Amino acid sequence: MERSADHALKTLFAAQRQAYDAHPYPALSVRLGQLARLAQLTRRHAGEIEAAIARDFGHRSRVETRLAELTTLQQAIRHARRHLRRWMRPRRVRVGWRFWPARAEIHSQPLGVVGIMAPWNYPWNLALLPAVDALAAGNRVMIKPSEHAPATAELLQSLVARYFDPAELGVVTGDADASRAFAALPFDHLLFTGSSETGSQVAQAAAANLTPVTLELGGKSPAILDETTDLDDAARRIAFGKWFNAGQTCIAPDYVLLPQRRLNAFAEALERAVRQLYPDPAGNPDYSALLGSAARERLIALRREAEQRGCRVIEIGGDDATFAAGGKLAPTLILDPQQSLRVMREEIFGPLLPLVGVQDMDAAVNFVNARPRPLALYAFTDNPAHRRLLLTRTHSGGLVINDTLWHIAQPALPFGGIGTSGHGAYHGEHGFLTFSHQRSVFRQSRHSSVTRLHPPYRRWLLRLMGLF
Repeated sequence: MERSADHALKTLFAAQRQAYDAHPYPALSVRLGQLARLAQLTRRHAGEIEAAIARDFGHRSRVETRLAELTTLQQAIRHARRHLRRWMRPRRVRVGWRFWPARAEIHSQPLGVVGIMAPWNYPWNLALLPAVDALAAGNRVMIKPSEHAPATAELLQSLVARYFDPAELGVVTGDADASRAFAALPFDHLLFTGSSETGSQVAQAAAANLTPVTLELGGKSPAILDETTDLDDAARRIAFGKWFNAGQTCIAPDYVLLPQRRLNAFAEALERAVRQLYPDPAGNPDYSALLGSAARERLIALRREAEQRGCRVIEIGGDDATFAAGGKLAPTLILDPQQSLRVMREEIFGPLLPLVGVQDMDAAVNFVNARPRPLALYAFTDNPAHRRLLLTRTHSGGLVINDTLWHIAQPALPFGGIGTSGHGAYHGEHGFLTFSHQRSVFRQSRHSSVTRLHPPYRRWLLRLMGLF
């Protein structure tokens, strides 16, 4: 990282720290105004945002950008503005009778300066969605967008500078060195979204400053079907969740577990669903491209390994040559892959979907529990006993029954991982709490009888109060 860039980064951080020290508890009106400007920024420049993201991807479905990047952000802003007064209100808690008439409260206090490190797959949403929560909580915010989506990063930096004082909200661009320098700053909280490997490095850098971190990492999120599942309905919902943004989604279904005898029928249902959702996917504007040739080559290598090991591989809509011109890759099914294959060991992050046959629901649960805890688990079942089984015997960041993806669009639900899929959560009030210090406040009355507990101790009184 160049010395001038490092100096600019530290200068911005110092300006935000100084601004926070001068005004450590922004009023409700100030926070609402910041959120309104953020909404205005996104609404006024929606066309520019769509174009920048499309440049980074080569091709990105305009509708998917609207849904995943802009609409969900605006929804989050509206939700925060509607509920912020209540979130900021001190919460009374009970005091033990021995301490009456004392009072106890919990106050949500801004942390200070919050850092956000965003990924490339949803470069607008995942940069600004946590910023909504951090600003609502009264913090100063610095964002480091991914260097792999440079057009979006440059636009974000330019627009934020037009609508916000850098001491309120600032954007820092740069390469991997800039990201490392960013993670090493002494933030009061740092949120990172990305791979588990990079998340580990970010956590280690933050640990040097004892900076608390929220890590949103991903992993292999399973979808589970049972004997009661309507295959056509499940196929359509899983196809949507898997091939939205060409599978480049941290909560996309990564593989499907289902009864072995239903595997071929479900593969046929998925083929039908994909052809209905994305007719001619190679030329379909609703089917997005992969970001970068390296990602495409990696996915082709995963598929080729499965083919060489004898797996049945179904490419829907054409071969590599058909999709190459648009930087896309065919929606692909891989039936009964061996567990040693890379496609079953690595997070896929692309349009490949393995289908794994199992004996029953207990076998599916054991399969999931033998692997790192996923960010999401999708269950397609009308069996109440199976739902209870999944609720009580599995762990995941989120559990979705009979659908995919849409839990992330609910501002009232916390979003976050568990184990290797991350830790900590945000969205809505949960994000407000993540970026606030829950400060305990105890107020004692001058007329409190608690002074009777001071020495010299009178054992008869302690016995009377149940303390001895």
